[in-house]
Parts: sequence; structure tokens; C-alpha cells
Amino acid sequence: MNASFRLSLSSLRAHRRRFAGTFLAVFLGVAFLAGTLVMGDTLRANFDSMFGNATAGTDAVVRGADSITTPGESQGVRRPVDTGLVRTVEAVPGVAAAAPDIQGAGQLVGSDGKPIGGQGPPTLAGNWITDPKLNPYRLAEGRAPARSGEVVVNRGTADKGGLKIGDITTLRTPDPVRVTIVGLATFGGEDGMAQVTYTGMTRADAEKYLTARPGQAASIVVRADSGVRQSELVDRLTPVLPKGVEAITGRQAAQENTDMIDSQFLTIFTTFLLVFSGVALLVATFSIHNTFAIVVAQRTRENALLRALGASRRQVTAATLVEASAVAVTASAAGIAGGVGIAAGLQALFPAIGFPFPEGDLVISALSVILPLAVGALVCLGSALMPAVRAGRTAPLAALRETAVDSSGASRLRAVIGAGLVALAVAMTLTGVLVSPSVWLAGGGAVLALVAFVVLGPVASSTAVRLLGSPLDRLRGVTGGLARRNALRSPKRTAATAGALMIGVAVVSLFTVFGASLKATMDQTVSRSFAGDVAVSTPSFGAGGSGLSPKLAPAVGRLPEVDTAVGLGRGVAEVDGKGRALTVTDPVALRRTFDLGTVQGDLDALGTDGIAITRTEADRRHLTTGDTARLAFTDGEKKTFTVRAVYGRSELAGDYVITRAAWAPHRTQDADTLLAVSFKDGVSTDAGKAAVEKVAAHYGNPEVQTRDEYAQSSAGGIDMMLTLVYALLALAVLIALLGIANTLTLAIHERTRELGLLRAVGQTRSQLRAMVRWESVLVAAFGTVGGLALGAFLGWVLVRASDGASDSAFAFAVPPAQLAVVALVGVAAGALAGLRPARRAARLDVLRAIATE
Repeated sequence: MNASFRLSLSSLRAHRRRFAGTFLAVFLGVAFLAGTLVMGDTLRANFDSMFGNATAGTDAVVRGADSITTPGESQGVRRPVDTGLVRTVEAVPGVAAAAPDIQGAGQLVGSDGKPIGGQGPPTLAGNWITDPKLNPYRLAEGRAPARSGEVVVNRGTADKGGLKIGDITTLRTPDPVRVTIVGLATFGGEDGMAQVTYTGMTRADAEKYLTARPGQAASIVVRADSGVRQSELVDRLTPVLPKGVEAITGRQAAQENTDMIDSQFLTIFTTFLLVFSGVALLVATFSIHNTFAIVVAQRTRENALLRALGASRRQVTAATLVEASAVAVTASAAGIAGGVGIAAGLQALFPAIGFPFPEGDLVISALSVILPLAVGALVCLGSALMPAVRAGRTAPLAALRETAVDSSGASRLRAVIGAGLVALAVAMTLTGVLVSPSVWLAGGGAVLALVAFVVLGPVASSTAVRLLGSPLDRLRGVTGGLARRNALRSPKRTAATAGALMIGVAVVSLFTVFGASLKATMDQTVSRSFAGDVAVSTPSFGAGGSGLSPKLAPAVGRLPEVDTAVGLGRGVAEVDGKGRALTVTDPVALRRTFDLGTVQGDLDALGTDGIAITRTEADRRHLTTGDTARLAFTDGEKKTFTVRAVYGRSELAGDYVITRAAWAPHRTQDADTLLAVSFKDGVSTDAGKAAVEKVAAHYGNPEVQTRDEYAQSSAGGIDMMLTLVYALLALAVLIALLGIANTLTLAIHERTRELGLLRAVGQTRSQLRAMVRWESVLVAAFGTVGGLALGAFLGWVLVRASDGASDSAFAFAVPPAQLAVVALVGVAAGALAGLRPARRAARLDVLRAIATE
């Protein structure tokens, strides 16, 4: 074993350039993984520290005991507490101070007239708590609000909106409120709580604009006397609280905030990055395996001589694995250092691009070091295992052979197994998406399809390269013909080299097809369900934005150009014990501006105790018109509603509809999410839109769009998602290109004598460079075409699986222009990967090359 170890190290030192591509592939994959883990740990620790600092003076929080959480939401809506309860709390022994904490949605308008934030994180407004120990925000500049219309904003929001002390702007609550900025604040020592915006008002203004009625607050924050523990304070508060109200410790409240950030952002953020680091490592596996397979093939005579001299199979296999281990350990260690550097760079970059993560030292946990190191070693050793075993099986007589023939492309067994896997993959996928909808079955079929592509690669590469390279004979003459023959020489090697790029292109194509399908679905939804002429909305998603003023719909409805204007509000309630979102609207106007499909019952008769539900929800709950459902609201009230209508389509209208009169007694901060407007006959879209825009300008200036514009803007977030996906997948494609370049470099070393003979019989340097470049292009073209086909198939599977798991109908769309760009980029990248090997081949000394053994 010692001899094997020494032999391996000597071989590595002598041929270290051969493993440069393997080193880079492992390094990049491990660096991505380590950087993701370190960044996740750092953000969690920094957010925990920030919330702990911000709420350090709060020893207890009094709030509604129950919350209603709707599907797709991680944070529920709680019952408000009576601000009169503050006096009761203050009278409890051990309480030093207590203050109501009023919170609601409030979006500031920047100096450029555009709303600040709203793209995911909440846009908050609340009362400015005068007790500095109970207020999580600290005044950094200016003063606290003292009169109506004065506000304090967090410094990050002011910087982002170009606002300063003394500026007058608009706060959407959603009713527009003119406010004057009198102070700037920090949160836990930071300019803000990540991207969350905050506006602090006087208590009177907060009650007026953020609550349904005066005397309500989201919670009451409490500070204990010196020497009173938080748990002891909670025990004293609990007996005096009314039914439906609870007290928790300040530490528990801070932990809940941290958990909320973790569940709503950090977990998704790190999981998203981990998926792409996994893709990068999968691509690296192909490149590493191919490198070791080529090196082992090139050492056939060397390994055979070792066997002839007495080396055992185990020793030859171990020698190859020692080389792989050395590369794995050094590359993984360097990757961990690179990952820490990536995390540090991101920590510095995010604030510079307006994404202020909390400051703090990098947190490097044991898991963030051990896991990437183990994964890097496992990927490298696992990829080298089969070539190492193959090296150990080398017969001593192989030393007498000049070359080995690669018959992998002509293997009937491989073709039969590959075809069987394709048939099984298609059967599983079609069953999972068409016959018996199952995400697991469809996913299993997709994974099996990937395996089938890998198995069939050598068989398909011969045919594919012949077809793709056939124009080269006519266009590039002898040079093109030689490039095509070189790519055909080793089908297994060509397939393995192209396989790495195929995976990268397949994932890019998958997201491209899925993104186009989501856009088509949005367009289909709006075209089918929205019968109005224009839509009024505030661009936002997630918990951001303040919505539209409910007063806007009646104001627009009074325009002479308008036939119908209906606002869609949002409420929450438990329906027979399950949290559900309610659409609060005028049912009659709703039917005139939205296509609800077939309606059973009477939408006009909902009144204050009637509800309308979708056919899907009615079937799920076994309800029909005339049946009753028990609704529990956030204010603790419970009421029985009668199902008076069942409608067919819910894409824009939602699953449950009640009237504004039914919602009014239970409402909190009222806001509409969408205003749909239909014009009278003879009114042009341009004229009607202009009239609506004039009225909307008095209500915070929300965006007025035609039906087509609304469909496009609804899908706007998809382009942003795809841009991020493409940026993250660039690493996987880079690793694949390194694999192509490394394979060509090793092939040139293998064909040194052959290249020297070609030069000797008259081939010029430029012809030699072109031959190598075109070989690289053919390999890349094969991988790109296979990736496009596999990606389109997987995209279809994902769309159909999403369709089966959702009540909405998903449309499948293939974007030919975008996929053509992906194809061109893949082929161009292949040409780029061949530049360095081609240049190296052209520099070979002819006489030395001919003399090479």
C-alpha cells in the first residue's frame, strides 16, 4: 500500500495539469455549497442578535391567543386587543410600564413619486411608542412625532426613497395620508429590519388610519420592574387577562420573529441556493468521472506493466483512488476557503445593492465545514471509483497492445437497457401526470429519464455527431471531416463529456419552459376570467404593499365613462375550523366584470349572512346551495352563513365570496387588492383609462392598466426569477465547459503523435486549431440538443404535475426564441471551451510529437 501511495503521489506531481479541471470542478461546487451554508448560518445568527437587541427592553407581550392562518401563509392573523387593557396590565405587581402596540400596513411614497418597498417584505406602520425601552426602534435623528401628520421612518426606508427630515410625502394606509418626516430611526442598531419599511405615527393617527375602530391594538408590550423575571411576569399577567388574550415572554416574542424570518425567507433562500449547488456538483460528477476514465485509459500500458511486475488489482485500484483522494481533499479544502470568501463578499455586496442584511461577524459552524468537505470528497471519490476499478482489472498482457478500441457506441446491451429505461421513464411520468396524478411518481419518472439519457448517451452520440457534423464535410472540407471523426472515435467519452453540459442545459431549459408556461397561465387566467377593460392595482407581492383604498371603487364608479367598478378586498376567517381567505366585494358587480363560469344559486342574495363558494371547494366540503357553514373571525365572533351561490371559476375571484356588509363588523384594516373597471359602450380604452387615472391620483396614485398590461405585469416577477436562476446556473455551465476543455486537453495529449503526423503531411496550424475547435463545438452541440430535449420534457412534467396539484388550470408553453438563444449559447460556449486546447495543439513541436510513444 505504501508503494501504491508513493506511486500515486509521483504520478500526481508529474501530471498535475491533467487534474486541473477536476480540481476546479470540485473547488467551484464545494465553494458554492460552503458559501450557502455559511451565509445561512450568519444571517440566522445576525437576525437573532438584531431582534434580541431590538426587544431587549420588552419583558412580556400581551396579544390575542388564537390566530387564523390561511393556506400558503406562514404567519396568521391575530385578534386585536383592547387598548383599555393597558391600565389593567399596569396595575399588576411587577409591571414597570406598558404600552399599546398598534400595527398595520403603511407604504411610504418616495421623492420620485413611487412607493417604497412592497416587493415581498412587509411595509409596516404603527404608533411610535414613547417609552424607549419598549420601542424596538431607536431615534437616530430628529424627534418623535408629536402632532397629527408627523411621522418617524426607519433610516433605510428614507435612504431608499430619497427622503429626509422635513420632507412631506404620502403614506398609503391604504387611504393616502399626507405626512411630514420629523425623525429617522434604527432597528436593533441597523437602518431597518432587512427590507421591511416602517413608519411611526402618533397613537391617535395610528388608531385612525390603521385600525377598524379606535381602542384596538395588535398587542400590548410590557416592561418588568427590576428583579422580576420574564416568566414570573407572564405568570402574574395571565390571571388578569380576559378570555382569548394571552401573555408571552419577550424572549419568546423575539424568537417568534426570528422563526418568522427563517420560515418566510432564510429557509427558502438557503434551500434555493442548495438546490443549485447540488446541480453544480452533479455536473461536476460527470466532468470528474470523464477525466479519471480518460487518464485510466491512457495509462493502460502503464497499469499493465505494474501488474506484470507483481502489483495486485487492489494496489492498482488503490493507486487511482489515492490520486482522487488527494485531489478531493485539496480541492474541497480550497473550496471551503472560497465559500467563506463568497459569504463575506455577499455580506458586503447586499447592503451596496440596497438589501441591508444585519451586520455581524461571519458564523462558521462545524456543519458548514464538515458537510462541504464530505460532499466534495464523496463526489470526487465516487466519480473516480469505476475508473479505478477498471484500472485494477487491467490484464498484464494489455502492455503489449498499442491502443484500446471503444465499442461503447455499438453496444447492443447498452441500447436495449437504455431503451427499456426510456420506456419505463415515459410510462411512470405519464401515469404520474395523466392517469393517477402523483408528484412522487412523476418525479421518479423524471429522474429515470435522466438516467436513461446517460445510459443511451454513447449509443446516441454516434448518430447525433454524424447528423450534427455532416455539414462540416461540405463547409470545412478535410478539417471538418477530421473533427467529426475525432468526436466519433470514442462515443463513450463524447457522451460523458457532453453529459455535463446536457445537465446544465436541461435545467436551464426546464426553468425556461416552466417560466413561459407560468406566463401563459397568467395570460390565460386574465383573458378567461377578467371581463373588465382596465385594472387598478399596486405592484407588490408577498406581505408588501398597502393595497388600494376601498373608497376608490365608488369614486371610479361615479365617472360618466364607467359602467361598473368593483373592488376585491381580502379577509380571513375559519370556515368549519379551517383558515381560509375571503374575497370581500359586491357580488353583483363582481359577476359583471369577472367570468365566474356556471353559477348555481343567486349571487344577488348573499346579504349579511350569505356566502358564495367555488364548485371545487363545494365538492371538497360536500356543500351545495342552502347548506350552512360556520365562520369564525379574528375578533372572536362566530357566525353561521348560508351557501347561496356556487360558481365555477376562482382564479381571480377566490374560493369564498362575502359582501362588504357581512365583513364590516369583523374587519381590521380595510384594503382592496384589485379594482376592476368596465366602461360604457362607446367609450374607448384610452379615454376611459385616462379618466380613471385622474381619480386614482387622489388615492395614492396606484397603477391603472389595460387587461393585456395587467396580464403582463402579473407575470413580471417570473422574468426576475428566471434571471436569478440563469445567474445561479452559470456555475454549472462553467463546470461543464471546464470538463469539455479538460477532455480535449487530455485527448490532445493522447493523440500527440497523430497530430504531429498530420502537421508533417501538410496540415497547417490554423487547420489544426480549427479541427480541435470544431470537435469541441460538436461535443457541445450534442450536449445542448440533448439538454434541450430533456429540459423540455421535464418542463412539461413539472407543468402537468403543478396542474394536478392545483385547482387552477396550468397552460403549457414552449418559447422557441428563448430556447434558440439557449442553444446558441451552448454551442458558442463549446467553441469557447475549445480555444485553449486548440491553441495548445497548434504549438506542438512536429518532430517531438512524431517521436512520442
